[in-house]
Amino acid sequence: MTKIYEKAPAKINLLLDVLRKREDGYHDVQMVMTMVDLADRLEMEEIPGDRIVLSSQAGFIPLDEKNLAFQAARLIKERYNVSKGVYIHLDKQIPVAAGLAGGSSDAAAALRGLNRLWGLGLSGSELESLGAELGSDVPFCVRGGTAVARGRGEVLESIPSPPQCWVVLAKPPINVSTADVYGKLKASELKFHPSLDGMLSAIRRDSFADVCASLGNVLETVTLQRHPEVRQIKECMEKLGADGVLMSGSGPTVFGLAAKETKVARLYNGLRGFCKEVFVARMLT
Repeated sequence: MTKIYEKAPAKINLLLDVLRKREDGYHDVQMVMTMVDLADRLEMEEIPGDRIVLSSQAGFIPLDEKNLAFQAARLIKERYNVSKGVYIHLDKQIPVAAGLAGGSSDAAAALRGLNRLWGLGLSGSELESLGAELGSDVPFCVRGGTAVARGRGEVLESIPSPPQCWVVLAKPPINVSTADVYGKLKASELKFHPSLDGMLSAIRRDSFADVCASLGNVLETVTLQRHPEVRQIKECMEKLGADGVLMSGSGPTVFGLAAKETKVARLYNGLRGFCKEVFVARMLT
């Protein structure tokens, strides 16, 4: 029986700015997002009956309609009247509730994989539109690469990849609610907005130093204040010599960029002293 495999890479925000709160409760954002090679892996195959069966080696994630990959399978089945059953195994490597869009990337991988498994012939833009119904980060995860995201995150503009580098990620043993962070953010009172033009110029000039200098995330104003562990990790990465350091998304994961491999071991070993979940990845280009 045919099996379909899809990778679901983690994303990081090189820039995250919030412009205003909208009347529908969402926020208008400007983000520069890219992917790293820390990834989940989905295996999909047809099974008898009109049902969705989800499994994982990770014992701490839901395997029902609370899981975004399950929701993606249900959405594509209902929207395109697919009465076939599917078994999805999720090999979970991206930490959960970490600001790395792991669940969104799983949903995107499920959409891409089931489109292939069932021969639906959906275009990338059609899959992105489906993804927007599941979550703000899902359209980007469907598309991949590097992109500017606007609106609530679903309006995408693909841009060149940033300079290749090492990415060291550290997640403290806490979970952060994205809705809670946005709920606490007072967009109208923000005193600093990272420069989107500065980041785009740095990427287009392939300047690693200027990419690091242009990193910015306004959600740090909430998460770092409420969770001192996140601030501690950020300060530790800076002291250990990372070329650029930023919290990804709403946190709590912090990433450090390093141009040279010699810095990676120092960052990894230094962070492992007080943080169990530390990962070394490469920027996907």
